[in-house]
Amino acid sequence: MKVLNGLDAVPADWPASAVSIGKFDGVHAGHRAVIGELKAHATREGLAAVVVTFDRHPLALLNPATCPAELVSVQQKLDLLGETGIDATLVLAFDTALSSLPPEDFVRDILVDTLHARHVMVGRDFRFGARGAGDADLLIELGHHYGFDVRLIDDVSPHGERRVSSTWIRELLSAGDVRAATRLLGHTPTVRGVVVHGAARGRELGFPTANLSPEAEGLIPADGVYAGWLTDNGACYPAAISIGNNPTFDGVPQKQVEAYVLDQDIDLYDHVVEVTFVEHIRGMVAFTGIEPLILQMKDDVVKTRAILHLPLE
Repeated sequence: MKVLNGLDAVPADWPASAVSIGKFDGVHAGHRAVIGELKAHATREGLAAVVVTFDRHPLALLNPATCPAELVSVQQKLDLLGETGIDATLVLAFDTALSSLPPEDFVRDILVDTLHARHVMVGRDFRFGARGAGDADLLIELGHHYGFDVRLIDDVSPHGERRVSSTWIRELLSAGDVRAATRLLGHTPTVRGVVVHGAARGRELGFPTANLSPEAEGLIPADGVYAGWLTDNGACYPAAISIGNNPTFDGVPQKQVEAYVLDQDIDLYDHVVEVTFVEHIRGMVAFTGIEPLILQMKDDVVKTRAILHLPLE
């Protein structure tokens, strides 16, 4: 997949395209349904399959106080989009200039003059242009004028439930329900970050952990202990993962992600790793002493092995 950072990165000879536009936060099952149809149509018509997205949530500029936490970073989003098999992703900087672009200018400058769109797929609630003045009806009208057709994609609602959305997935992650979030995402919730030095308490207790930098990418689930995986440079290791501030000890920063890699003693300091969350094991608890904590951690490891279908030690 080609990553095109801004309109100037699109070659002048860019081919005719099938295009979908949106935030694509999390690249969840709803997004993947749209992309599946986009690719199918592009293949039938001999078009390039292109996703247009943004470098931030629009509300980060328009109304920061109401902007939700994003499920993935821009780079994570690009990695996930790359797995779908589309030809290119155009990343637009959602700045004042873009946010003030009238709807017809948005269509003409981006879809027509730059991407040579012949087919555009959007959700029924799609809005575009300054102050969200453009809607699906206007897009269809402009398509007739500029020579592209528009397909409105229905929401994905598994088993008759509410529609799949980034909002719903955020709710699940804030409750620690990573298994349900995985079902809606179509991939396992993941954070990515640099392994940094911690207080070494885990090593002292016999459970050395890889501590992720506070600047980790991706939405971190609720505090608690999880079974999951740690991936380092393509190598994947089973892990028991703790999120929180370790209430048994004083002075531990909030929302610390620590992964205890099972059956391995590896040096991960300064490595960029990915931590994926398979299932929630328990909430965060303040223990009365070290021994009860060690017993609980041993039990967490046993449960992690069962969840990940690993043999017991």
